[in-house]
Amino acid sequence: MTATARAGRPWQLEMFELSLKKRQKVGMLLELLGSLDRQRCLLITHGDNPGSLNYHLRAAGGKWTWAELDAAGIHQMEELLGDPVHSARIDDLPFPAGGFDRVVAVDVHEHVDDLLVLNRELARVTAPGGMMLVTTPGGNRRLPVAVLKRWVGMDETAYGHTVQGYTAEELEDMLRGVGLDPQARGAYSRFFTELVELAINFMYVKVLGKRRGGGPAAGEIAPRSANDLESVGGAYRAYRRVFPLIRAFSSLDRLIPGRGGYAVGVTAKKPAAADLRP
Repeated sequence: MTATARAGRPWQLEMFELSLKKRQKVGMLLELLGSLDRQRCLLITHGDNPGSLNYHLRAAGGKWTWAELDAAGIHQMEELLGDPVHSARIDDLPFPAGGFDRVVAVDVHEHVDDLLVLNRELARVTAPGGMMLVTTPGGNRRLPVAVLKRWVGMDETAYGHTVQGYTAEELEDMLRGVGLDPQARGAYSRFFTELVELAINFMYVKVLGKRRGGGPAAGEIAPRSANDLESVGGAYRAYRRVFPLIRAFSSLDRLIPGRGGYAVGVTAKKPAAADLRP
């Protein structure tokens, strides 16, 4: 048995099951998306997704199309999914106007400088009456773990981001700016989960990276391939053994009042054709 998978299970799914934050992300996405029956859906990602996110969304229903803005990760995604993954640019999504009932951009905006170009393209491929869902890390730089990240050298540049993230209000303003009507908000990864994720990312980037020589590439906060995972096999096996304790620590988030989180998502509706008539 290798560090990459157990009982022949793909390494991407193995890692997903041991990622508290990714599992919470999928839960929020499915809650905000609602029923996907007979819906034409598009998922757009920007790295840090070897295909496990796609895999779980596809299992929830709908007819999905995949696009990735970081071409280096496409092979790993196609290997898991058995589907083609389109290489895309923020100014040229290779899809027809109005082609999708659900357009989901997961953790893309924090990588991008020209947000207006990106949001116009996302709105263009959303069908009239359809929904767009955007997620990003939260933009509140005063939250305790956000402050701690900067203090230990894990600011936005370590994650390959141009900014820390955006608040739900900022995302809604962006989507209004391209003619969409905000509908709902969600959040995930509260204090204890975010603290755990920071510790894991710090270990991979700052500790294991030095042992491997040269460290991971900029923005690489977790293994992106089976070879990457194998290179930290001992640490990964140790993590797998203590994961029940980590999950129990994360569950302390339930003691925190409210529904906020260190990552946010918003939905917005594109007006139906009838709504556009004078």
